[in-house]
Amino acid sequence: MSTQSTDSFASGATLVREGRPAMEQRFERILDEHGAAISRLAYSYEAIASVREELVQEIALAIWKALPHFRGECSERTFVFRIAHNRGLTHVGRRRPHQQSLDDLEEADEPLDPRPHPDEQMAQINQRERLASAVQSLPVAHKQMIVLMLEGLSHAEIGEVLGITENNVAVRLTRARKALKEAMGVTQ
Repeated sequence: MSTQSTDSFASGATLVREGRPAMEQRFERILDEHGAAISRLAYSYEAIASVREELVQEIALAIWKALPHFRGECSERTFVFRIAHNRGLTHVGRRRPHQQSLDDLEEADEPLDPRPHPDEQMAQINQRERLASAVQSLPVAHKQMIVLMLEGLSHAEIGEVLGITENNVAVRLTRARKALKEAMGVTQ
């Protein structure tokens, strides 16, 4: 077992001994550190703001329930993304397809940087919207790969989250990137 795994395991064992206050602190820290990434991941599964917020809450609840069982066999980040990924898949599996009206769409949650020129801001917003729309249009398997890659996970971490080998990650990521380029209308 690596030093990092040993340290994580020790902290997991300590968490169980210290009880609920330690678990609450750890949970709050996890949400502070990974909350934005969880929201972005949820967006890849759900474009409607109100339903997306429910998904984020489901992910947080699942993390809370799983936290006492975290043994440090992977990084905490991988643990969080694995839970979020599984909740996202469950969400996609149980939702009914429906038409989405323009009223259901929410503007970007990120504040705009006041420094760029308004034309530059619009270009950035349009590019972000094109990317988000293209990611939304991808099949779930490609969507997962792109979102985890955009969140900065390594091939090894993506493999842990999805339960596949690093080589398989590389192959799937190549296919997902190609599908994303096609969805965005980018020619090679």
